[in-house]
Amino acid sequence: MLPGIKQFDLTGKVAIVTGASKGLGQAMAAGLASAGADLLITSRHLEEGQAAAEELARDYGHRAIAVRADAASPEDNQDMVTRALEEYGKVDILIANAGINIRGPIDELTYSQFQQVISTNVDGVWLAARSVVPHMKSRKYGRIICVASSLGVVGLPDRTPYAASKGAVVQLTRTLGLELALHGITCNAICPGPFLTPMNVPIADLEQTKKSIVGAVALERWGQMHEIQGAAIFLASDASSYTTGSLLMVDGGWTAR
Repeated sequence: MLPGIKQFDLTGKVAIVTGASKGLGQAMAAGLASAGADLLITSRHLEEGQAAAEELARDYGHRAIAVRADAASPEDNQDMVTRALEEYGKVDILIANAGINIRGPIDELTYSQFQQVISTNVDGVWLAARSVVPHMKSRKYGRIICVASSLGVVGLPDRTPYAASKGAVVQLTRTLGLELALHGITCNAICPGPFLTPMNVPIADLEQTKKSIVGAVALERWGQMHEIQGAAIFLASDASSYTTGSLLMVDGGWTAR
């Protein structure tokens, strides 16, 4: 055992968090900042991103900047890494969080809607990782955290685009964990269960939601936003140095049933 090492301390680390102007992305960014990290966050809406970055910097006393980025754009992903290197000189941590959800029975969804979800949720994670990996390889250090979902390992009706996309993220995480292991880079996924994010607010009061989602959770409640932070800090820190290619369920016991 090494005395005096603060395994969860992110002081001096630089993190990119995609889709972090609201929801779980903003909560995870706040968690990293609370542990000492400087941040670059992305949003499709620059004004929202800048407001979130200013709040994070004010609340935690660490640098936070925002850039506009479409998760599905190769150019935007490369630009965000370039900007992080210009501002901070390095990138230690990537949380590939940006995602969308379009719900409905398969025969009521369009192929375009399916493609939209896959493009953001799968292509976006792959592109973010691809953009940061060369730099991480050059330093022989990195923490890549993919945001999958409990719906990457269990099914739920009317979620074919989202569940398919998150299942792909699960396998991408496992594959990258193996591919990058000898380069000093870990890759793991957080799999959130039902959190009352802006994405879920429209369905929160539906009886079917209460039965099939919240009712399926062992803790019988929605997750609170701060409850995602511990998982993010762990996977971003040296505490997770022997963890790669793994899934960390933060789902109130949903997938245990």
